[in-house]
Amino acid sequence: MRDPLNYKHLHYFWTVAHEGSIAKASEKLHITPQTISGQLSLLEDHIGMSLFERAGRRLALTETGRLVLRYADEIFDLGRELRDVLRGAPEIGPSEFIISAASALPKTIVYKIIEPALRLLDDVSLTSREGPVEAILTQLAVHEVDMVLTDTPLTAAFNIKAYNHFLGESGVSFFAAPELAKVYRRNFPQSLHNAPMLLPTEQYAIRQLFDRWLEKLELYPLVRGQFDDSALLKSFGRAGLGIFFMPTIIQREVCEGFGVQVIGHTDEIIQKFYAISPERKVRHPAVAAICDNARHEFFC
Repeated sequence: MRDPLNYKHLHYFWTVAHEGSIAKASEKLHITPQTISGQLSLLEDHIGMSLFERAGRRLALTETGRLVLRYADEIFDLGRELRDVLRGAPEIGPSEFIISAASALPKTIVYKIIEPALRLLDDVSLTSREGPVEAILTQLAVHEVDMVLTDTPLTAAFNIKAYNHFLGESGVSFFAAPELAKVYRRNFPQSLHNAPMLLPTEQYAIRQLFDRWLEKLELYPLVRGQFDDSALLKSFGRAGLGIFFMPTIIQREVCEGFGVQVIGHTDEIIQKFYAISPERKVRHPAVAAICDNARHEFFC
């Protein structure tokens, strides 16, 4: 495919793919179905592969068609963005940047990751939300949020058109109120066997890693509580109701903020952090500021 791509043909393909049929695309574009069909054939000839296959009365995308559609979505999203910029209408007030974080992520981590967006960009107004992973990814899919923060990378299982941006990683440290710390600091990590534990719920990647680590060491603590919210988990830990773990990178803040002590740490459990956005290549200035600071300052 040496000749340049015909973007008019690509636009016809993009419309048919989203409308589900040539007839509906014809109504939307005010072009005859024969014209659209002919242009699609030219595009397929140019590419050298089929883009659609019949599925009853509808057209279904082939594997190549799905690939082309992903790129077409980005191309025409950029075109709309350029059109809006060229209109030249000045925005009144700061632009809203909406971020949703997984509930189990420590609030200190979330703050340190997103704070640069406000510090570096005076024209951004931040709205912060939180919730379970599946719920916040659904918000991203319907464009209710601009970015999701999580320790669980997006996979094909979610069926969402978005992209992972790796921010950094940390081992974990284990904390307890001073009375418990005095008892369980000795002989760590074997001291965790039958010890009272406060844990994130099983939907989070870090909990799954923790469970596998325990299984490898043949340790079986007593689970006193499971939490979606990291702040509530730490509050129970401060009250002396169990041992809990947090990323080592915020070890000092956890000790100072909750009056707890470290009983041990491990790098065999690594918690990874991701920003998930609709952009493959980050263009949103707030997302770019967050990713750059996390990679080169905070996690570095």
